[in-house]
Amino acid sequence: MIPQKTVKFLEKSKIKHEKIEHKVVFTAYDKAATLRVKPNVIGKTLILKTDKDLAMALIPGNKNLDKNKFKKIVSAWRKKQGQKPVKSVDFISETVMKNKFKSFKIGSIPPFGELFKIPAFIDGGLLREKNIFVATGCYDVSIKISPKVFEKMGAVKGNFSKAK
Repeated sequence: MIPQKTVKFLEKSKIKHEKIEHKVVFTAYDKAATLRVKPNVIGKTLILKTDKDLAMALIPGNKNLDKNKFKKIVSAWRKKQGQKPVKSVDFISETVMKNKFKSFKIGSIPPFGELFKIPAFIDGGLLREKNIFVATGCYDVSIKISPKVFEKMGAVKGNFSKAK
């Protein structure tokens, strides 16, 4: 069942989406296989620590994060905000994840930075797709959504993924 926080956010933001129920999955590849779609249309939500702040990155399911490229994109974005560039980028710990995202299952965080009041970044690979499938906060329901929604919501575009 989709967490209420996600449902309320989608309704409040008037985001067009299609709810897709499926068997319990824990990885982007399993989700792609279950939904019978290519892994590149599965959006993987990553939560990262950029110096002392958190940031969200959404990348295609068949890619890995390129931390150096991500650091450059975050630094350029911060510069426009009048802030200092980022010195380090790393994944947050499971403990931080559990404390910060209490009502969501680890590995299934919805990719809406606005929901958590953290900046969101979307990889260009996803923006080329008509629709993508993203997490809702639980392991057995995803949503099908246009990646253009993330641009409208202010997600920063960039190319920061690399082949596995």
